[in-house]
Amino acid sequence: MTLLPASWARGWSDLGLQPPSGLFDQLVRAYEEPQRYYHSLQHLHECLAHFEQVRHLAQQPGEVAIALWFHDAIYDVRGKDNERQSADWACRVLASCQASQATLERVERLIMVTQHDATPSEADEQLLVDIDLAILGATPARFAEYDVQVRAEYAWVPGFVYRMKRRKILQSFLARSTIYSTDHFRARHEAQARINLVGVL
Repeated sequence: MTLLPASWARGWSDLGLQPPSGLFDQLVRAYEEPQRYYHSLQHLHECLAHFEQVRHLAQQPGEVAIALWFHDAIYDVRGKDNERQSADWACRVLASCQASQATLERVERLIMVTQHDATPSEADEQLLVDIDLAILGATPARFAEYDVQVRAEYAWVPGFVYRMKRRKILQSFLARSTIYSTDHFRARHEAQARINLVGVL
């Protein structure tokens, strides 16, 4: 069993719920959309691989898994509310499966924190954000590939505007006392992330 179907099955099992028929394939197709260069099936696979290593740290592993599956489910390169739409889709699905209101609210928050506009305080939110940001501490070769992929998604933005906005985002991560909130990701990725970020600024 490969990572994607295994993660999917285990996530729903952890929730004690049955996913709607065809939803797995629908999500995979979403991540394969042609406008995606970074926010693609590769990114989802990398996130889920990281999660497999830290699942034991999650308070609600099923919720974190499903939030990861949905966190970039909607991705319009010109959109301003991708996270909101992705969270809404996840919540509609979970509600149709009779998930509890508490689960709906937590999954919604987990997806919305991937906007990266604030440092999360809840443990599962910290874990998910660290997984999403693990790419910053990837090997130099993978980080360079990621940098090219992000630029490709924003090919419609003039170069000087893109560089200005990209620099602002990356500097905001460098300005944090720590990029990662969890001990696991700090120990494994913090130093390399700072090297990678400084290298492109």
